Amino acid sequence: MIEEESQIGEARRDAQRLAVAYGLDTTQAGRVAIAATELATNLCRHGGGGELLMQPVKSAAHETIELLAIDRGRGMSNVERCLNDGYSTGGTSGTGLGAVRRLSAEFDIHSVPGEGTVVMSRVGAQPGSRFGAVSIPVKGEIECGDSWALAEDQDSRCLLLVDGLGHGSLAAAAAERALESFAATATETPHSILERAHRTLAGTRGAAAAVARISQRSKLSYAGVGNVTGYVVGADRSQGLVSHNGTLGVALLRLQQFEYEWPQDSLLVMHSDGLSARWDLRKNPLLRGKHPAIIAGVLYRDHARPRDDATVVVLN
Repeated sequence: MIEEESQIGEARRDAQRLAVAYGLDTTQAGRVAIAATELATNLCRHGGGGELLMQPVKSAAHETIELLAIDRGRGMSNVERCLNDGYSTGGTSGTGLGAVRRLSAEFDIHSVPGEGTVVMSRVGAQPGSRFGAVSIPVKGEIECGDSWALAEDQDSRCLLLVDGLGHGSLAAAAAERALESFAATATETPHSILERAHRTLAGTRGAAAAVARISQRSKLSYAGVGNVTGYVVGADRSQGLVSHNGTLGVALLRLQQFEYEWPQDSLLVMHSDGLSARWDLRKNPLLRGKHPAIIAGVLYRDHARPRDDATVVVLN
């Protein structure tokens, strides 16, 4: 959380350490630090405080650092004006959001007066696939019991989202076991991936999970166990993806794979039950056209439940 100006320097240092730890060179790490400074300053001075989320994003053999600034402030009535040179947040080494955009390999912003702003900056290499994700532990916990993984090859993309039962270290251990299983089976069908994960999670607290595979042939294969939500969102319709009751590693009552159409320009949205499912992107066409990281940030901001880990992943 960025709530006061003393936290801006801390955000800058954290961002630079993360960039160095994940292999960005000195120049790129400096760019990450500047972007973090500008975004943290905006949150503090104009957003009424907010969250600055940082995570590495893999792109082939390269690394990218993503900064996602989320607030519920007054928003911007003229986003382009705020991006122009000469419009500064004041007291920083750049020129506000315009500097962040220039430093970024990928950049997007969504702001609504009276609702707040979400800004995404990715510094480093530009990932080939468009996706966004937010995964946050419940307040008071260090480890997140939710997790996710994306595997890509020439023919398809395969996404796993897992929610360890409860929260804290035991839930995180179950989620990590599922990720390890997924790494060994990511080329298989969603049904086979979850079947193997069920055996691998034996002896853990257990988890809910879902797997979606999107093929180049405009098809989506999906299998889910437990309370993980999945939707294919198109321009004029939204289709829920079917999961069955059960807990991987504990009780797999039924496991079934379903096949869906994947129309052009669709979005795949998957999230844990740390988010309410009472959202509808069709009511907000401006948001639906934004980068998936922006969409994930808005869904997290507006629909996260306060007493659970929260994870949402968006692909297009």
